[in-house]
Amino acid sequence: MRILLLSDIHSNLEALEACLAAAPSTDATVNLGDIVGYGASPNEVTVRVRNLGGIFVRGNHDRVVAGIDTVENFNPIAGAAALWSRAQLTSENLDWLRDLPKGPVGTNELSAVQYVHGAPDNEDRYVVTPQDAAVQLMQTSMDVTFFGHTHIQGAFQLGGKFVRSVRPAYETVAKQEVWDLRLKEGVKYMINPGSLDSRVMATGGVGLRCLTRSSALSAFSACPTNCARHKKKFWLQVFRNGWPRDSQQDGK
Repeated sequence: MRILLLSDIHSNLEALEACLAAAPSTDATVNLGDIVGYGASPNEVTVRVRNLGGIFVRGNHDRVVAGIDTVENFNPIAGAAALWSRAQLTSENLDWLRDLPKGPVGTNELSAVQYVHGAPDNEDRYVVTPQDAAVQLMQTSMDVTFFGHTHIQGAFQLGGKFVRSVRPAYETVAKQEVWDLRLKEGVKYMINPGSLDSRVMATGGVGLRCLTRSSALSAFSACPTNCARHKKKFWLQVFRNGWPRDSQQDGK
């Protein structure tokens, strides 16, 4: 089964379209959350991923932009962007975001694979170090956990009692080549495809291909895009529309 992984698009339409153009043919699409937030095109990106369909997991930005949670735990830039995105989104797209499932999410076709945004036990939790991953890998019964949230492409593997961090080689990232991660039997993995948001292209701009011995699972993600163009587009929209205020925090 071939899966297209999308994660942390953050309303970046240019990055999403570039990824879809670069991706090979796949059998299914999985979105690991943070569809909106930060970027210039919340409606366009939401409509695009809705039309793509597939499996969805909500992200923390999706939750806040949809109004399920307030911005008080966000940094000022993330909070302002979330409020701006909420004001731009149509009521139909906001309703769709509110209904996104909280991870972990799984499928019958791949019963040993789960999809989350941050971590299996907490969608807001950052898994950055081997120590972070060890807690999750030792608790789960799943062979593979695909996650996002950190915007850092890479993987953690648990074999025996030790967790090891796996990252694409520097040469692969520099050449924008595809990073092949070959999964071993009897080893648990947590795999982050990297963010589609061009602001972090240095850590997420190379394709990821996960392969098993039986080729039962093959996943691909990529984010070639134009960072400067997207930033200009976002700030033009902000200047035209201004930053909205948070009515929940204002007591209205």
